[in-house]
Amino acid sequence: MVSISSSSKSSTIMKVVVMVAVVLVATVVDGQSCNTHLSGLNVCGEFVVPGADTTNPSAECCNALEAVPSDCICNTFRIASRLPTRCNIPTLSCN
Repeated sequence: MVSISSSSKSSTIMKVVVMVAVVLVATVVDGQSCNTHLSGLNVCGEFVVPGADTTNPSAECCNALEAVPSDCICNTFRIASRLPTRCNIPTLSCN
């Protein structure tokens, strides 16, 4: 049996939550969907995974983040925060 650490489980759960949230967010902002904007954040993945070797995001990541309207980011966080309850799993605690 393979033992998975708590931080690994949390990391995996957060990845899934973010991916699901990106798929679910379809709000239109400035004529473009949030999905289009948020999918550009894939270039930031290596900087947000716990234990990543690189802590400073690349210029490409920063540019992608700057291009995402704040409404898209806020809606994504709102959706992601509701997912655990709707999936009948314990609420995430990010202390």
